[in-house]
Amino acid sequence: PGPGEGKTTTIVNLAMTYANLGKKTILIDCDLRKPVTHKIFSIEKEPGISKYLSGNSNDFSKIIRSTEVKNLSAMTCGIIPPNPSEILSSDQMGNLIKELRNQYDVILIDSPPLLAVTDAFVCMKHVNQFIMVIRSGKTEKGGLDRSIEQLKQTNSPLSGVIFNDVNESNSYGKGYYYNYYQYYYAENNES
Repeated sequence: PGPGEGKTTTIVNLAMTYANLGKKTILIDCDLRKPVTHKIFSIEKEPGISKYLSGNSNDFSKIIRSTEVKNLSAMTCGIIPPNPSEILSSDQMGNLIKELRNQYDVILIDSPPLLAVTDAFVCMKHVNQFIMVIRSGKTEKGGLDRSIEQLKQTNSPLSGVIFNDVNESNSYGKGYYYNYYQYYYAENNES
């Protein structure tokens, strides 16, 4: 729902996992406002998807970058455009995704936070599955509730939720399960 909740880290890890499983994978940086994929993979930011979507390039293969991970390619943002939502909703974006589906086993799209701008919802018309990333101790309940309501209103394909940064201090309690485990097995051993 909001910034700093781990969406980019999560999608990069998913991309590397699919690639390591032998799936031909591409990660598209559609966060056209605060892109970071180029930094993560230490690849050139330009030319990127913004150039292709704005009609300044007809050959999308020129904006696909190889990464150091076998089977993983990336499409960077490029120059930050003045109209991200508009170019992401263009026919050119639909055509790009259609072409990429013919070449890749897995296409992953990194988008801006749901509540910040409409870009993520614009991208959803091109996806089969959507996973929301929430962060323990960071995601606000009100923001999560608003995000879920917006997803329902737009009939977006919410496939699941990744709940990250969970540790003993912010979870239900490791001690409870340990104590229950001890109780259960101690009772069986006495019989």
